[in-house]
Amino acid sequence: MTTPTIAGTRLAQNYSPLPVTLVSGEGSWVTDDEGRRYLDLLAGYSALNFGHRHPALVAAAHAQLDRLTLTSRAFDHALLEPFARALAGLVGPLLVGDPLVLPMNTGAEAVETAIKAARKWGYEKRGVPADRATIVVAHGNFHGRTTTIVSFSDDPDARDGFGPFTPGFRAVPFGDAAALRAAIDETAVAVLLEPIQGEHGVVVPPDDYLPAVRAACDEAGVLLVADEIQSGLGRTGHTLACEAWGVRPDLVTLGKALGGGILPVSAVVGRSDVLGVLTPGTHGSTFGGNPLACAVALAVIDLLTPGDLQAAARVRGEQLGAGLAGLVENGVLSGVRRAGLWAGLDVRHGSGRAACEALLAHGVLAKDTHGRTLRLAPPLTITSDELAEALARTTAALTRV
Repeated sequence: MTTPTIAGTRLAQNYSPLPVTLVSGEGSWVTDDEGRRYLDLLAGYSALNFGHRHPALVAAAHAQLDRLTLTSRAFDHALLEPFARALAGLVGPLLVGDPLVLPMNTGAEAVETAIKAARKWGYEKRGVPADRATIVVAHGNFHGRTTTIVSFSDDPDARDGFGPFTPGFRAVPFGDAAALRAAIDETAVAVLLEPIQGEHGVVVPPDDYLPAVRAACDEAGVLLVADEIQSGLGRTGHTLACEAWGVRPDLVTLGKALGGGILPVSAVVGRSDVLGVLTPGTHGSTFGGNPLACAVALAVIDLLTPGDLQAAARVRGEQLGAGLAGLVENGVLSGVRRAGLWAGLDVRHGSGRAACEALLAHGVLAKDTHGRTLRLAPPLTITSDELAEALARTTAALTRV
C-alpha cells in the first residue's frame, strides 16, 4: 500500500510531526508562525538541555563562524585537542581507565564507532576468532536507525523492511542481569546498553542491575559500553546517568546535548587501549571534530563543569515528579517513571499522540512513544515558575483527553 503524502510537500514522509510550525525560540519557550508561544518539554530529545539559543553557546558559535568552520581531519585545528582534553576531563573520571576521545557528528555515528572499536579490540586484544565477535544488547533498546543498529532493534517500525540484518548481536531482557550474564560467551566483546531506556519510555532499571552488569563484564573480560546520548550531560541530575549506580563504563557514547542544540556533535570517550585500535584509515568522519563543533562543545563543557546544571536537574526533577504524582493519584496517568528532569508518562485513556495534541492546544510541546507513553525532557535551565506553569497546563490538557 502506498503511503499517502501531504499535498504540495517535497519532504519524504519519514516523520509525522505535530501540527505546529516553529519559527523562534529562547530558553524554555518557542514561538510558532502565528505568534503563539509554547513551553518546550521535549528539548530536542535532550539535544536542547540548555534551552533554545543559550547565550554562551550562541556566542561561541558566532565567534567561530568568523574564524574557521571546517578543515576535515586531514589537518589539525586549534580547538580539536582542547575539546578532547575538556571532554576527557569532564567524563573521564567517571569511566574505567585513561580516556581518549573520538569525535563524530550524530548519536548513531557514535554508537557505530563504539561497535567497530569493540569488535576490533575483541579480535586484537581478547583473541576472539575473526568475524565471530558478538555484542550483548537489551530488548527495548534505541541506539539509532542505521542498518547495523536496527539489526538488533525489536521495534518493528525501526526494523521491518530493512533486512538482511547485520549479525553479531545477542539481545536479552533489559533489567535482567542473570540473562545478560548467561548471554556472555567466549565470542562476546562487549555489552552495549542505555543506562535508562529513553525512547522506550524512560525505563529505569532495578538498582542492582547496572552494578551486576559491570561485575559480569569484569568477570568475563568484556567491555561495558554505555549509550548516554539521551541520558548523559546532566539530564538525570548527573553528568552521566551511570553515576547514580556508581558504575564506570569502559566506553561511553555522547551526543545530542554535546552540540548545545546548535549543530550535531557526538563522541565516544573511553579506554585508550580500546579506542587505540582505530588507526589511520580504519575509521573517520569529514565533519567529526570540526572547528565549529568543537567551539560549541567546549562551551557546553564549560556550562556543565561547575555542576550547577546537574544540581538544577535534580531539584527541578523533584518538582516535576511531585506534579506528575497528582496525575497518577487522580487516575489520569497509569504510571510515571522519572530520572532527574526526565519522565515517561503512561496515559490511561486514549493514545499518546492524542495526549500530545491536547498538550499542544494548551501550549506545551511533548512527544509520544510506543502507544500510550509520553516523554518529557524540559531544558535543564527551566525555572521553577516555568515548570509550575508547564505542570498546570499539562494537568489541564491531560484531564480532558
